[in-house]
Amino acid sequence: MAADTLPLDVLDVVIVGAGITGLSTGLALQQSGMKCIVIEAHNIGFGTTGGTSAHLNTMLDLPYDEMISKHGKDNATLVARGAREALARIRQWSGAYAPSCNFKEQDAYMFATTDEQAEALKNLVEGTRSVGLDAELVDNMLPYFKFLKAARFGGQASFHPTRYLMGIAEAFRAVGGQVKENCSVLDVDTSDSGSLKIQTSLGPVRAKNLIYATHVPPGVNILHFRNAPYRSYVLAAKLEAGADPLGALVYDMEEPYHYYRMAEVDGDRFLVAGGCDHKTAEGNELAQARKLEAHVRSLFPVAELTHQWSSQFFEPTDGLPYIGRLPMSDERILVGTGYSGTGLTYGTLASIVLTDLLVKGESPYQDVFKPSRVSMVAGFSNFVKEAADVVGHLVAAPFPEQKITDLGDLAKGEGRLIQHDGKSIGLFRDETGELHGVSPACSHIKCTVAWNAQERSWDCPCHGSRFDLDGNVLTAPARKPLQKISFIGDRAVPE
Repeated sequence: MAADTLPLDVLDVVIVGAGITGLSTGLALQQSGMKCIVIEAHNIGFGTTGGTSAHLNTMLDLPYDEMISKHGKDNATLVARGAREALARIRQWSGAYAPSCNFKEQDAYMFATTDEQAEALKNLVEGTRSVGLDAELVDNMLPYFKFLKAARFGGQASFHPTRYLMGIAEAFRAVGGQVKENCSVLDVDTSDSGSLKIQTSLGPVRAKNLIYATHVPPGVNILHFRNAPYRSYVLAAKLEAGADPLGALVYDMEEPYHYYRMAEVDGDRFLVAGGCDHKTAEGNELAQARKLEAHVRSLFPVAELTHQWSSQFFEPTDGLPYIGRLPMSDERILVGTGYSGTGLTYGTLASIVLTDLLVKGESPYQDVFKPSRVSMVAGFSNFVKEAADVVGHLVAAPFPEQKITDLGDLAKGEGRLIQHDGKSIGLFRDETGELHGVSPACSHIKCTVAWNAQERSWDCPCHGSRFDLDGNVLTAPARKPLQKISFIGDRAVPE
């Protein structure tokens, strides 16, 4: 089969997205005897998996004491079991398929600097121990950090995420799976009870089932109103010669919290640190990146800052991800989304749950992660907050032709929304001086996008769609590009 063609026969599963969820699920399903293809709009690891700080945790963003309060002891224990199972799979597959990914098991430490944080840490440790995980309060910790109280958590790990992805992608191909990069899913026709017809940018493909492993599903679905998009900032740095390396994963308890680890890549050792999270499109990205750098330099003897980036994650309203059959949709369409900041763990666990659902018809985790669940007590306040936030951004409108004036102050490399006669235009001036214009009305549900100066993208604050400087889709849920604007003299003309 040619590289730019799709299979003509009916597959068992089409998986959309070649990140941790998509490739892990594809490999597991193919090993179970199903015939699968993974379709990726860009390249393997393009999305959040490629931008992760690569912490592998059984300690999750929703602490177990809070999880017990919101979801009950049995469900919290089940989630802890799933987290252990996910890390066990990564450990096994790292050795078998990606030995160069530097999988390393290590302890994690969390520390408190105030009395309030210390009490919360005590409760967190008790909750973690009650679901069967290794956790304890300790008197000593690693260098660099001043603390009032600290805790150690066993059974954590780290690895090189893209090397791991490439390894399992190759393993997937070796057992008959196919990966199609630079291929976008445009539409899904569910009218045939025998198979789904999936229209892509490379043509149609048919399958009995479809899995959205796109971090958040495309289109419009209730899950978009149960997940809030956030950005987190990460940097890598080399420390001065002789500096003590971190021998563990470390987390503070600030809001938002910071996270730290060491990474070794081809003989070079780097400090990887992150934090400064905020709602997507609601912060000054360059300022947040600088804030993180200043924070790291205040703690560590930094010799050289080598890399800086940011990545997106989705916070579910009740603190747990949505894994299973997509609500308000055809039962043959499944999804994994809402992983918070522990997407490597939950994405791998999703591969276990989704494989069980398709191969066995059931999973021990299906109810706790059921996407159609209603957790009014656990998530209602967050649901109302995020829904109100979405309404506040629903102000954009399709762009009418407008005159453009006073653009001389838009510097090269700068992007922003320009107001003219009560309307907005998203403008970016590249390094050659050329203007790139788009309508700021997100093609998803018409929220107003904002310019991300660090990533040079237009980001939607409502549901996390992201577009490049010309309006082309970078990440779901949007399927269509932003309306492009051309300039003729002093007039802006919609294309």
